Amino acid sequence: MTASSTMPISHTAAATGTCLRYDQINDPGAYVCNWTGHLLRVPEDGVKPGRSPVFEIRGKEELFVTKLCDDPYVAITKARMLASNFDLAVNF
Repeated sequence: MTASSTMPISHTAAATGTCLRYDQINDPGAYVCNWTGHLLRVPEDGVKPGRSPVFEIRGKEELFVTKLCDDPYVAITKARMLASNFDLAVNF
C-alpha cells in the first residue's frame, strides 16, 4: 500500500526548537524567522486542512523558521526568552 493511494496523509507536529522550511509549517504556534529574527505568529485557522494559505512567501532562497512554542499568541518577552534558549537572534 502506498500512502497516497489508500492512507490519509498525516503530519507530526514540530517540536519546539525544531528548524523547518516555512512551507513545512503544519501546526499553530510562534516561530522565529531564521534569516531576519522576526516573530511569526501562526494561528490555528492558518493551518487547517483544506484551507488556502493565510500567508505565502516566495523567494530565491528557502526561508527557514524555528518553532518557539505551540501558542501563537505568546507574550513578546516570553518569546524572546524562548528564542534565547535556542540561541536564536531576535528582531522583535
